[in-house]
Amino acid sequence: MLIVWGIAPILRHQPLTNDVIATAVIFVLIAIAYLIIMFNPSWTKAVFFFEGIIIAVCGYMLLDFPYNIELVIVGLIVVVIAILAYLQKLPPSILKWFYR
Repeated sequence: MLIVWGIAPILRHQPLTNDVIATAVIFVLIAIAYLIIMFNPSWTKAVFFFEGIIIAVCGYMLLDFPYNIELVIVGLIVVVIAILAYLQKLPPSILKWFYR
C-alpha cells in the first residue's frame, strides 16, 4: 500500500517537485522496511536505525524550511530510539517490540 502511495503521483503524471520526491522516497523505504522486518524480525533495530537516517536526510535535503527541520527532528528521534534499543536502555514495554 505504501509503495502504491509513493509511486502514485508519478503514475498520475503530476509534476515532480521536491515534496513529491521526498514523500515517494520515504513511503517506498518504509514499505521495504516493513517487508524486511516481517520476514526477518531480528533486523528490526537495524532497519529502524536506517529509516531514521533516511527520514532525516530526505527531510533535510528535499523539503523547505519548516518541514525540513520537523523531519530532521523526527528522524533523529527514530535514530536515538534505535540506538537505545541496541543498548537495551529502553523500558521493557518498548523493548519487547525490538526483541522477539
